[in-house]
Amino acid sequence: MTSTPTGPGARPAGVTDEVCADADTLATAVAEALIARIAELQTPDRIPSVVLTGGSIARRIHTEVARLSGAGHEPAVDWRRVRLWWGDERFVARDHDERNAAQTYADLLDHVDIDPDHVHTVGATGEVRDVEAAAEAYAATLAAHGPETFDLVMLGLGPDGHCASLFPGHAALTETDATTVSVTDSPKPPPERVSLTFPRLNAADAVWFLVSGEEKADACARARRDQVGLAGLGSDQVRQTPAAGVLGRSETVWWLDEAAAGHR
Repeated sequence: MTSTPTGPGARPAGVTDEVCADADTLATAVAEALIARIAELQTPDRIPSVVLTGGSIARRIHTEVARLSGAGHEPAVDWRRVRLWWGDERFVARDHDERNAAQTYADLLDHVDIDPDHVHTVGATGEVRDVEAAAEAYAATLAAHGPETFDLVMLGLGPDGHCASLFPGHAALTETDATTVSVTDSPKPPPERVSLTFPRLNAADAVWFLVSGEEKADACARARRDQVGLAGLGSDQVRQTPAAGVLGRSETVWWLDEAAAGHR
């Protein structure tokens, strides 16, 4: 794994790249770093808040976190003392295989001792009347139990440059007041989703982008080149590549495999 710091004046302060050889190496590196970060943040008076993401590389990472938290490994994290959120969710049935939370339970949460009251999921079909109600309920949960600033937000990246469920050209990109937004016309199925907004995603000490695969290299290059955070809301850069609109307050790490980094 190679670490590439930000060059002077080239990118915002605190932005770095961590480039791994391939997706498996990337998953292990992120899993180890995630466990170490949560363990570092946990104190008797502090329960870390982590925002999870979905996608194929996230599933590999969650599976690796479960392995490293299982038998034969020194327990580093008290999973009952972690609050978990999601940056976005598909508005489908709770047990639907495309639901981010369902995938996370299968890959990680079913294999660790987690406090169910600390796992904050988005409402599913059959539980709330529609996707707008799901977004409103998630916003209410954030207001009641969410921190002012997340400790860590983890995000994937689409080949079109989207992150969470904030897609290029969509009206949600300009939302500045709400913490959540409902999406009814996602270009990527399923069409109905709930997403955190840019202001809430940017309310994070650390943001980690998790990106694997050559098909994402172009979008990854654009997002890293044009990354402006909240200062760029409404700009062409963020309209075209929404991931450019998110920055951590202290650090932003692009966890990449060589294909996503554009290394041939």
